[in-house]
Amino acid sequence: MSEEINEQLVLVSGFSATGKSASLRNIENQEDWFHLNTEAGKRLPFRNKFKSFSIDDPLQVHEAFQVAIEDASVKGIVVDSLTFLMDMFETQYVLPATNTMKAWGDYGQFFRKLMQELVVKFKRPTIFTAHLLEELDEKAMELKTKVPIKGALKGNGIEAYFSTVVSTKKVPTKILKNFQNDLLNITEEEEELGYKHVFQTRITKETTGERIRSPMGMFTKDQTYIDNDVQLLLNHLREYYK
Repeated sequence: MSEEINEQLVLVSGFSATGKSASLRNIENQEDWFHLNTEAGKRLPFRNKFKSFSIDDPLQVHEAFQVAIEDASVKGIVVDSLTFLMDMFETQYVLPATNTMKAWGDYGQFFRKLMQELVVKFKRPTIFTAHLLEELDEKAMELKTKVPIKGALKGNGIEAYFSTVVSTKKVPTKILKNFQNDLLNITEEEEELGYKHVFQTRITKETTGERIRSPMGMFTKDQTYIDNDVQLLLNHLREYYK
């Protein structure tokens, strides 16, 4: 039994082209981080020094964590993205299986082992990106936004395994001016463009169908929107838990 938890475990979720991968650009000591690319080797949208690995078998992600757990020189891990990772597991291990019931069970166990064993043992900054899907909840007549997942995991959802879930958004600067804080910096270029890519850290009345979450008191109302910068977020988490 571990006496510690991973206090720097973050899920960065968002729709396409809202800044998920770009938010990784300022991570410090990139040469000491693993970047596990599950999206067919798609390049990051910025030059970087990550130790990058193109994942073509989901079990390689488990192997990477096992290596990193034993190697103190690995300062952090990015899994980019969790959505494509689980799709890859379904394609390679569930769909071809003769016993699909067992295969879907393996699908769930693969994810649970990753989160409940390997991430916990790693104990260093761990970032997952994930794509979002919007669905209509006909019973509540409300749009629900969540990370798509299948099998038994669908009930609780992937987000339940994270204490900090932020969502990448493209927000007009005129709206952001109502949320001034030390974690939000609007540049002259963003002023001219009229929008900024941000992390949304708290639910608003317009986004009650989303699964954004964080520990109580981590973000103030003014910090509902902050720069889409993972390093800035990690610094804030470190300060909160200190």
